Amino acid sequence: MRTVLRLDSAPERQTPSRRHWLAGFEWFFLLVGLVALDTYVWVNTSSTLSQAYQDWAFDQTLRGQTSTIRGFVEDEFSWLFGSQREKVEAPEAAPKFQPMPQGKPPQPSEVIGRLEIPRLNLTVMVREGADGKTLHQAVGHIPGTALPGYAGNVALAGHRDTFFRALRNIKKDDTIELETENGTYRYLVESTDIVGPRDVGVLAASHGQTLTLVTCYPFYYVGSAPKRFIVHAAQVSPIPPRLRQQGS
Repeated sequence: MRTVLRLDSAPERQTPSRRHWLAGFEWFFLLVGLVALDTYVWVNTSSTLSQAYQDWAFDQTLRGQTSTIRGFVEDEFSWLFGSQREKVEAPEAAPKFQPMPQGKPPQPSEVIGRLEIPRLNLTVMVREGADGKTLHQAVGHIPGTALPGYAGNVALAGHRDTFFRALRNIKKDDTIELETENGTYRYLVESTDIVGPRDVGVLAASHGQTLTLVTCYPFYYVGSAPKRFIVHAAQVSPIPPRLRQQGS
């Protein structure tokens, strides 16, 4: 009796054309991945550099000095290579508690000040506007809301995956400071809230002096987040301007 072996599961040989297409797909997806990585690195690097310059320039303004790109680069290289930065003594002056001029609205992308939440180690510059370009560079002051120092609701918006990511850990009674050229205003967190994207009531004017921080929610949501995370804070008191020393 003759035995016949049937190899039904024998692997199918790939034709040269099929191998060519597979190799093409591999290179395509590799290229897409490299472009995505390059974009991510560029976006984060440009945001970091923009924040560093804005922070330095704001300190220069508080000292009454002119800020230039060249001065920023020289100062950073001086710090990088361990040289002592020249300390500039701030001129003595009476504390300025005059709020920002309310009659003339800030220009788009104009620097409003610097926001700090010490417990969260969050320090970020604040600019006028809530458009995409402004929020890429800083936290944005929402046009139409109060300016620091005036009665009303100062509303600031920021991206959940960059400048306002730390807000996921904010707590009641945390201190928030908003430093401007005319003085620094201190707030205490009263509560947090989660609302829908169309709930603009959180931006309504208040009778006192309040601060509202707005970002998207959930913080780790992939894509366009469906809700908004809100931080409500009330002003405690203005404090004297802090004229920081270089190298501090």
